[in-house]
Amino acid sequence: MNRQKIEDEALHLPKDERVQLIQRLVLSLEFPSEDELKSDWLLEAQRRSEELDNGTVQAVPSEDVMRKARALIE
Repeated sequence: MNRQKIEDEALHLPKDERVQLIQRLVLSLEFPSEDELKSDWLLEAQRRSEELDNGTVQAVPSEDVMRKARALIE
């Protein structure tokens, strides 16, 4: 089914169903799908790994991160 046919059929829905459809479509734009999230996190992990490998960034021990985080919220 092409976009034009979907649009034509959607426009013939009762108003309350069109509102529900609009809400679902808008939410689909605001919140990425699970597959999109997985892909984004994989790309981010690869980017961070490359930065560590080529020395662009230095690893920070988790204890240091947690100590600084606790100090910020106290």
